[in-house]
Amino acid sequence: MPFLPITRTGNETFDFICITGDAYVDHPSFGIAIISRLLESFGCSVGMIAQPLSDKDYTRLGKPRYAFMVTGGNIDSMVSNYTVALKKRNDDAYSAGGKGGKRPDRAVITYCRNLKRLFPDTEIAIGGLEASLRRFAHYDYWDDIVMQSILVDSGADLLMYGMGEVTVTEIWNHFKAGDKLRDMRDIRGTCYLCEPKDTPIGAVQCDSFEIVRDNKKAYAKACRKQYDEQDEIYGRTIVQRHGDVMLVQNPPQRSLTQSEFDRAYELPYMRTYHPCYEKEGGVPSIKEVEFSITHNRGCFGFCNFCSIALHQGRRVQTRSEESVLNEARELAASPGFKGYIHDVGGPTADFRHPSCEKQLKSGLCKGKKCLAPTPCPNMKVDHTEYLGILRKMREIKGVKKVFVRSGIRYDYLIEDPDDTFMRELIANHVSGQLKVAPEHASNKVLDYMGKPHIELYEKFEKKFYDITNGMGKEQYLVPYLMSSHPGCTLNEAVDLAVFLKKHGIRPEQVQDFYPTPGTISTAMFYTGLDPYTMEPVYVPRKYEEKKLQRALLQYYKKENRELVEKALTMTNRRNLIGNGSDCLIPAVPASHQRGKKEVAHARDRGKTFVNKSFPPDPLSKNFNNKKRGKKK
Repeated sequence: MPFLPITRTGNETFDFICITGDAYVDHPSFGIAIISRLLESFGCSVGMIAQPLSDKDYTRLGKPRYAFMVTGGNIDSMVSNYTVALKKRNDDAYSAGGKGGKRPDRAVITYCRNLKRLFPDTEIAIGGLEASLRRFAHYDYWDDIVMQSILVDSGADLLMYGMGEVTVTEIWNHFKAGDKLRDMRDIRGTCYLCEPKDTPIGAVQCDSFEIVRDNKKAYAKACRKQYDEQDEIYGRTIVQRHGDVMLVQNPPQRSLTQSEFDRAYELPYMRTYHPCYEKEGGVPSIKEVEFSITHNRGCFGFCNFCSIALHQGRRVQTRSEESVLNEARELAASPGFKGYIHDVGGPTADFRHPSCEKQLKSGLCKGKKCLAPTPCPNMKVDHTEYLGILRKMREIKGVKKVFVRSGIRYDYLIEDPDDTFMRELIANHVSGQLKVAPEHASNKVLDYMGKPHIELYEKFEKKFYDITNGMGKEQYLVPYLMSSHPGCTLNEAVDLAVFLKKHGIRPEQVQDFYPTPGTISTAMFYTGLDPYTMEPVYVPRKYEEKKLQRALLQYYKKENRELVEKALTMTNRRNLIGNGSDCLIPAVPASHQRGKKEVAHARDRGKTFVNKSFPPDPLSKNFNNKKRGKKK
């Protein structure tokens, strides 16, 4: 099956034309690839325009018979284009050659406005992560303002939120019945605009855009309402007025059946980028997924800083064992396969079942979490099916190794009374490092994050290394950590640094909290309130404090010494400066203090001075003899 057309060979008219902020990669890890191949499977003709910049790009496929389908791509365009420090990125793994600059800021709005200008009488449906997370009035970190729903700002006719296979199928059925997008007001998983007089009766009403823009308490309350209705069982219609129009969000779309999920991943993908990018070196992001397999969707972990609950949902959906194994056999037989399946995962690799039986009939508990602050006693923990898939995959001809790289929920795994899966995971499926996400060590901060308390991580860490060492293996945990999350003062950041020192963890990469649209943590960042308690939350906003918190996570780096000392002084924790085993940074000898004065004097004289008396890191020798993250 060839790629979908990116140019016209004559005067043909496509039923649908897809516009994406990514380079064109026909692989099921790209949402637009699934949607376009699904439309094709209905007998529709589909064209693809990737990363349009000029009018010529937008018009090269002509006008579609039914609609343009627009997405910003696999990643929010503003996150793709800017660092958390608001610096412009030069790279983009989803663009040819890995080069940035091919995806406009607020791509969905830009694409739709250009399409409306060039094709004023053609309808547009928007979807994907960028549209989904901006469907309500939302705080925009980059301009530091509350923006309207992206449906209002883009001028599109319909917004699809969440995962789109069922929604697109229903849209196609409406088109076949002669409807227009503007007429489709009964499809779950969509948002539309209407006159206030046509507002559905009985809907949950959020305060208007104008109110949440000007009132932070109203914004926080609206955030909670929006999250509380994101369940396919009990979720209700939500409305929010924007000036003279009413935004209507229909209830969430139902989950895919397993056979529907299988079918979506068994469509005839080329599984690589379009050959037109070959001269630029290809599209880097394909390397992460080319030999990886998605077996699930959704995550009942429900971390406050994560967008999954508002996009994929908290209910776990899975492909059948046979579908996953068939894909593994296809990978093993494909050119370029060297025997290694890089991942069998999803948002959380080891989820194969709902968290409990109740949610299948009643939905997931409103306002509660399955794993935090402590695991729910009703949670069902079972790795049997997932382990069975991994075992059978290891036996496929041509497969040397199957790795699990997309991340394990250690808080779920440690609750399994049967340690068979953990032992086989460590023995067969860890490529030297296992990614886990404790995120912080302060239980106060972890509560704001919606994460389990740190004692659970310590329990998991001990068991992991006990099993690893018992097998004679040299493997390590690689913990994801976050600085400057709402609720984290400088004192909690110091506590985290002390925890890292105690556990022999030296993270090479750390992440400042990034306030992405739509999340609960972003609501805390903007309002200074916890949407679920309406209590004030401390928010580290100033660049200087963020820099100090980040430096504390990498306290061992010489270039961070001055910042760490400043943070310890500000928090009255100078007892952590010295040569003791619990100290974060060494004491500075008098000779170095003299050297600093000489540097200042030399600078005053306009001379260059190199200070060679900087004391060595007292742990550097030990660290050089072991890999990063090894447990003491």
